[in-house]
Amino acid sequence: MRNHVLSSAAVLTLLALPLAACQSGTTAGAAGGAVTGAIVGGPVGAVVGGVAGAAAGSVLSADESTRVRSYVVAERRPSIRVSDEVVVGQPLPPRVRLYSVPPTVGLRTNYSYTVVNDQTVLVDPQTRTVVQVIE
Repeated sequence: MRNHVLSSAAVLTLLALPLAACQSGTTAGAAGGAVTGAIVGGPVGAVVGGVAGAAAGSVLSADESTRVRSYVVAERRPSIRVSDEVVVGQPLPPRVRLYSVPPTVGLRTNYSYTVVNDQTVLVDPQTRTVVQVIE
């Protein structure tokens, strides 16, 4: 039985790694959580880890994301081109201008945003760290 659980965890890990490598946000959180859960707790751990990882993958609720996206579209800020991929947890280059998200948008936390490579990016204004890519 133990070998069956370990082989199931190995298969889930191998299947989830390519998915986690090419996705961002909730999907990557779900895949990463599933891989971690599978390694620790087998198939049941994969399910629990996937759900927990998905929850950790998004900072904003769906409603908040929609409000931010609508605000950004109305503001029509220019998109800045950067050669590096925009990655959650990594800081943006100093040349990228950040814009404040006004309280009227209704976020729970004070974030800034910018548009990089035609993607709306939520940023921690103190560290310039990417918090979420809004799709």
